Amino acid sequence: MTHWTLDHQPFESRLLLGTAQYPSPEALRQTIALSGCQIVTVSLRRQSPQDKGGSAFWDLIRSTGVTILPNTANCRTAQEAITTAELARDLFGTHWIKLEVIGDEYNLQPDPFGLVEAARRLTDEGFVVFPYCTDDLVVAQKLVDAGCRILMPWGAPIGTGQGLQNPQALKTMRHRLPDITLILDAGLGKPSQAAQAMELGFDGVLLNTAVALAQDPPTMAQGFARAVEAGRLGYEAGLMPERSIAVPSTPVLGTPILCTPQPGINMLTASMTASIT
Repeated sequence: MTHWTLDHQPFESRLLLGTAQYPSPEALRQTIALSGCQIVTVSLRRQSPQDKGGSAFWDLIRSTGVTILPNTANCRTAQEAITTAELARDLFGTHWIKLEVIGDEYNLQPDPFGLVEAARRLTDEGFVVFPYCTDDLVVAQKLVDAGCRILMPWGAPIGTGQGLQNPQALKTMRHRLPDITLILDAGLGKPSQAAQAMELGFDGVLLNTAVALAQDPPTMAQGFARAVEAGRLGYEAGLMPERSIAVPSTPVLGTPILCTPQPGINMLTASMTASIT
């Protein structure tokens, strides 16, 4: 599978992982190692390098050698997200930020107005913004206009495992924004759903719950990693178009024809054309 780049940095794995809800630090370490994941997200609100109790977590993350993508999880306003992003830049020494501005408590749907405002201001400050958004094409275009070159539309609400609720909208976004990096974020529950997203032309997949809460997180992560790779290979190779009628895979010309026996005629005859080139 071809390598890809984010902010001019090359990566091999197109699977990104969250770091919350794992049953143990060792399960998280094994999951990162066995999946081949090279980028993980961390929440500044839940895990801070300044907290004495979080030192073991940060020692673990650093030991894996992965790239850290801080996020503004649980922020409800643009200003709150901006402040959190600025703190993350100081603490982690990175200008990357996964931007979340939540607008609805029930399905954790992003607030499009606060998201665009925060994205514009953070981009002006020199951040590389990874905005978590819905599959709304207008909002996506507004984020691009605000300076975002990477978008993270959801497949379904966070933690639902419902897969791609609106694959046509995601396909349209891919078609309309060909030069934007698209990473499917949230709502996936099965490796096959990750493969589906990659077959649509998405550049990567970010997930957390489906792996962290699996009976065997490292094995589940490997399954998702292989599904992501398979889906991307399918997209790069060129998927066959769907057809409304059956089309035989075996050529008709050159196929033996059985006919009614007649005196002096062999029961098995062949067509005049021997083969199709």
